[in-house]
Amino acid sequence: MDNKAFSKELEKRTRNFVVKIIKLSSNLSNTLESQVVRNQITKSGTSIGANYREANRSRSRADFRNKVRICESETSETQYWLDIIMDAGWLSMEKIKQEYDECSELLAIFSSIGKNLQKKYN
Repeated sequence: MDNKAFSKELEKRTRNFVVKIIKLSSNLSNTLESQVVRNQITKSGTSIGANYREANRSRSRADFRNKVRICESETSETQYWLDIIMDAGWLSMEKIKQEYDECSELLAIFSSIGKNLQKKYN
């Protein structure tokens, strides 16, 4: 797969992930504590797709690298909130496994892109 096809596929994949995170967050209860986590995971989860889309439309290599780093950071944060949701007992791993696995894969992808860019341009 060439870079353009990979970028389009990853953009579609991050958009699908955003939708899954929005749906997952709507399944959290309405307690004050879960509202805080719902807000956090929605922000970080939706930021992944938005920042990757922006990376693909960046004006420079430096801008692209920066946006990919943000994607990596936001993906890591989203995984953190998924861990908190499970640890708090709000949703089981069984119920969020698909989102958790996809988040792990996206994190690995963005980490790899970031490392490759760092090697290439440093």
